Amino acid sequence: MKSSERLEQAIKKLYVAFHNDTLHPECCKSCAVGNICDTSESWKYLTDTHGSLELNYIGTVHQRFGRKMNGYAPKELLQIEAVFLEGCGYSVPLIRNSKRPENPTDKEVLFNGLSATVAFLCQLDGISNVMDYSKLFEFENNKPKHELTFA
Repeated sequence: MKSSERLEQAIKKLYVAFHNDTLHPECCKSCAVGNICDTSESWKYLTDTHGSLELNYIGTVHQRFGRKMNGYAPKELLQIEAVFLEGCGYSVPLIRNSKRPENPTDKEVLFNGLSATVAFLCQLDGISNVMDYSKLFEFENNKPKHELTFA
């Protein structure tokens, strides 16, 4: 199944941010959604609390008008960010006493957050998780069920 333009763009932006060390879960410009939205903080005005799934008045208006930011509806952006934060080890929404990872920019912490995020982005587009390689290890009669191919 072919992936959508929005998914490909989102994954590219997250990939670049991860490898350029410009991904930070607690910064609205450098978090998953901040990067998807071209390092803009405009998405943060859709909710009152970072990591919340609740749209505020502004977010609700944008959602009802069908507006999108880089292909994603306001509600989807909040979901993406919550998945990223939870994948990094946060409890959401982020408030003063929320559970946080000891080192939020640790590559393993960020990788876990991005893995969860990419899986969710694929789910939003109704395609299989592009990071799931488990099929490569399925076998039948001691032979692989699927061929390893490179596009």
